[in-house]
Amino acid sequence: MRIVRYSRNEAIRYGIIDEKEVVELVGDPLFAGFETTGERIPLAEITLLAPSIPRSKVVCVGRNYRDHAAEFGNEAPAEPMLFLKPNTSVIGPDDAIVRPPQSQRTDFEGELAVIIGRVAKNVPADKALDYVFGYTIGNDVTARDLQKSDGQWSRAKGFDTFCPLGPIIETEFDLDGGARVITRVNGEVRQDGPISDMVHSVPDIIAYASAAFTLLPGDVILTGTPAGVGEFGAGDVVEVEIAGLGILRNTARNA
Repeated sequence: MRIVRYSRNEAIRYGIIDEKEVVELVGDPLFAGFETTGERIPLAEITLLAPSIPRSKVVCVGRNYRDHAAEFGNEAPAEPMLFLKPNTSVIGPDDAIVRPPQSQRTDFEGELAVIIGRVAKNVPADKALDYVFGYTIGNDVTARDLQKSDGQWSRAKGFDTFCPLGPIIETEFDLDGGARVITRVNGEVRQDGPISDMVHSVPDIIAYASAAFTLLPGDVILTGTPAGVGEFGAGDVVEVEIAGLGILRNTARNA
């Protein structure tokens, strides 16, 4: 089931994609279920928004692909390396990534994103997928120079607009289906890696994170990025594609 959050006639709604139409839902399916209003709207008449706005946090996993860790001269960590992005960093498809004046280098990091569906605390790995609502695409935008100079990652990864998400939430995405994370800048492929190359699996990440802090419905987990991360500038179009989840496209501009 492909879930979208969208705006139409200045109102924000949720719906289910059915070919070239959206079946409107009564409310946020995370809390209101999948009851429909009966209205069908052509996709051409809506504007897609970030499919989830986390109530509390975006949980990110650093160096979760060995080749990405290696490209910066690091080892893959024995346990998931967690950091957080604020929910104010989230934007949707076609929204602008704003490059802040404090940074001279902004990098893309295409990732599989997990949407938590119910309260999760101390969840065992073998039950972890029961707490997942669905999957979408994320871009862990990073001010690389500030990441290095600050010595920690909160500011470098937490600027407004630094967490594009979308375009849909797929509730039936197959983690073992061979999907790849492909990132393009102005049409040129920069990243192309299978999600099967993750060092720590989605269930293991959920178990590890939920042992530290409670995950709430709508919280997002970014699961790490494959090798090939790099710089983008004002005017560049950054696309992250994962088969089954679509293409997340954003254009960058300077503040």
